[in-house]
Amino acid sequence: MSYVMGCVIPVEGPNRERFVEQAKKAAPFFREFGATSVIDAVGDDVPKGEVTDFYRSVAAKDDELIAFGWIVWPDKVTKDAAETAMMADPRMDMSDMAFDGQRMIFGGFEPVVDEGPGGAFGYVDGFVLAVPTGNQDVFVQHSRAAAPLFLRNGATRHVECWGVDVPGGKVTDFARAVKARPDETVCFSWIEWPDKATRVAGQKAVFAEMEEAMADNPMPFEGKRMIFGGFDVVSR
Repeated sequence: MSYVMGCVIPVEGPNRERFVEQAKKAAPFFREFGATSVIDAVGDDVPKGEVTDFYRSVAAKDDELIAFGWIVWPDKVTKDAAETAMMADPRMDMSDMAFDGQRMIFGGFEPVVDEGPGGAFGYVDGFVLAVPTGNQDVFVQHSRAAAPLFLRNGATRHVECWGVDVPGGKVTDFARAVKARPDETVCFSWIEWPDKATRVAGQKAVFAEMEEAMADNPMPFEGKRMIFGGFDVVSR
C-alpha cells in the first residue's frame, strides 16, 4: 500500500510565484529519493466556513493564499529513509522558503479509497475531515459509493486517505484544523479534474444529484467540521 504525505501551507500572496518556482524545483528532488508523485496546488476557490476552513487550519493572514499538496511514497519505510537522506543532502536548503513553515500542517496517510482511471489533471478539490475511528469501514463504503457520482460528472479520480501518522504541532496541526476529537481520525482526500471548467460544470451536476444520494448514503462523519476548497495544480 502506498503512503501519502499530505500538507496544507499558508503562502503570502506576493510570494505565489516564488512558491511555485520552489515547488517545481523540489518535485524532482523528492522523486530522486523514491517519491512516485509530488503535487502542489494553490487555492483558487477556497471558501470560509462557519466552524472550520482551510484558512483557519494554518492561521492564515489576510493576504495569504492556501496551498494544498501531497507526496506519494511506495511505503512508509521508503519515506522515512528518504527523509533521513534528504536532510543530510546539502541541496536541502529550507532557509528561504516562500511560506511560514511553523504554520504548515502535515501528516502521513494511507489510501483507503482510490477510484477512477486517473490521468492528467489540472485542478483538484481538496478535503480534510475528522471521522470517528470506529467508522472506518462505514467511511470506506460511503466513499466508494459516492465516487461514481463525481466520476460520471467529469472527475478522473477520487482518493480518500486515512491518517496513520498525524503529529500535533505547537501552532497548527491537522487535528485542530477539523477540531478532531480523541476518538476520531483525520482523513486527507482529493478529487482530480482535468481543468477548472470541467470541475465547475461537474460540481453543479453533482450538487443536483447530491440530495438524493446522501439520503441513501448519509455521511459517517460531521460535515460541519470538514474543510474543503478548489486548487489549481501548479507543480507535479
